[in-house]
Amino acid sequence: MSRINSNISSLQAMNRLGKNNNDLATRLQRLSSGLKINTGKDAPAALIASETLRSEINGIGQAIDNSTRANNVINTAEGALSEVSALLLEIQGLTNEAANTGALSPEEIKANQLQVDAILNSINRIANTTQFNGIKLLNGSLDYTASGIASTAVDTFTINAAKLPDNGYSTITVEVTASAKLAEVDFSGATVGTSAVTIEVAGNAGTEQLSFAANTATSAVGFAVNQLTQATGVSAVVSGGTLRFTSTAFGSKQFVSVKTINGSFTEGKEYGDDAGVNINGSKAEVSGTTASVRTGDLDISLTLDSTFAQDTTSTTSFNVTGGGAKFQIGSSVNRQSQIQVGVSSLSTTKLGDEVVGFLSTLSSGGDNSLVSGNAIQAQKVLTESIRQVATLRGRLGALQKNVLETNVSSLQIALENVTASESAIRDADFAEETAKLTRAQILVQANTSVLAQANSTPQNVLALLQG
Repeated sequence: MSRINSNISSLQAMNRLGKNNNDLATRLQRLSSGLKINTGKDAPAALIASETLRSEINGIGQAIDNSTRANNVINTAEGALSEVSALLLEIQGLTNEAANTGALSPEEIKANQLQVDAILNSINRIANTTQFNGIKLLNGSLDYTASGIASTAVDTFTINAAKLPDNGYSTITVEVTASAKLAEVDFSGATVGTSAVTIEVAGNAGTEQLSFAANTATSAVGFAVNQLTQATGVSAVVSGGTLRFTSTAFGSKQFVSVKTINGSFTEGKEYGDDAGVNINGSKAEVSGTTASVRTGDLDISLTLDSTFAQDTTSTTSFNVTGGGAKFQIGSSVNRQSQIQVGVSSLSTTKLGDEVVGFLSTLSSGGDNSLVSGNAIQAQKVLTESIRQVATLRGRLGALQKNVLETNVSSLQIALENVTASESAIRDADFAEETAKLTRAQILVQANTSVLAQANSTPQNVLALLQG
C-alpha cells in the first residue's frame, strides 16, 4: 500500500474497535445492573412485554396487601362480634333465671335486671367504639342506604352486599309471581254439635288439647284457640258460618293441624305456601314472605308486606344509594376486582326486629325487661338478636375464608409465575454475560493492537523517499 491519505486498514480496525467497545460497554452495563434490557433499544418488543409484566407484578403485590388489610379489618370486627355474642348469651342466662319466679325473689330479679342494663350498655359501647384506622365498623356507618322503599310493599330489608357504580346507585326491582298463603283448616257450623268434643290443635309452636261442652258456639271455640296462639302458632277467626284455623305466619313450613280426640269435629292438616318472588329478574329463595337473593352483584334479604306478598300483580322498586365497605382485592381496578360488604349496626336499638321487638326493650322500663314479667317475649328477642349476630359473624367469616384468603393464595401463585416470566425476559444471565464480557475484552485489546499496526503501515512509504 503506497497511499497515505486514506488508510483503509486503519478505518476497518477503528470500525471494529468501536463495535467491540460498544459490546464491552453493553456487557459491563448488564453485569452492573443485573438486567438484560436497560434501554428501549436493547430489545423494543421485549421491553414492551416486560413493562406489561412489571405492571401486573406491581398490581398483584398491591392486591395482596389490600386483601391482607381487608382481612385485618374483618378480624377487628370479628373480635367485637365475639364479645357481643358472649354478652347476649349471658343475658339469655339471666332471662332464663328471672323466668323462674317461683324460686326467685323480686329483689333477685331486680339484681338480674341491673346486670342486663350493664350488658346492654356494653353492647352499645362496643358498637360505637369498634374501629379500624379511624373507620367505625359496627355503628351502622358501613350499612347500605336505600331510598324510595314503599312501606306498603317491604316491611324490613337487609342488604349484605351490593356492587354500586362509582358515584351512582343500584335499582332493586321486586316482583311477586306467586301468592303467599297461610295454612288453613275450616270447620262449618254455628256450634260444636250436640255432644261434648275434645280436639287437638297443633301448629309450628306446639300442640294443645281443648275440650268443649255440647252446643258450644264456634266463636267461643275460636276465642279459646286464640288464647293459646303463642303456645301453638295457630289463630282462629269466625267468618260467616265458618270457623277458620290459620297459622300465624305464611309459608310452606307453617302448618295447622286439627284432630278430634273425642266427639265429632272437623279434622285436617294443611300447610301454607311461600310467595314466589323475583328480585332483579333472579328467582329469590323464599320462606313465607321473606325473600333473599345472592348473586355476584347483590346479596339482599327482605320481608314483604303480607298484602303485597299475596298479590301476584305486585311490583315495587327502590334504589340502593350508598354505604357498604368496598375492598379492592384484584390486580387492576375494575368491577370484577372489587368486593363490597355491608355491616349493619350492632346497637341494642337495631338488634331484634319489629315483629318480636328490639334488644333495647329488655332494659329497665322496657316492655320486655326482666321485671316486667314478659320473659317469653324477651326470649324471642334474644333468640333473634343472637341469630343476627351469629349470621353476621358467619357471613364475615365466609368472606375471610372463601374470598380473601383464597384470593391471597391465588395472587401469590400468580405473582410467582408473572415474576418468573418477567425475569426470563429482562434479567441478565451472569454466566452468559461474563463469557461475552471476556470475549469483548479480548477483542478490544486485539483491535487496539491491530489499529496500532494499521496506523504504522503508511510509514513504509518513507523507504521510497529515502531511496
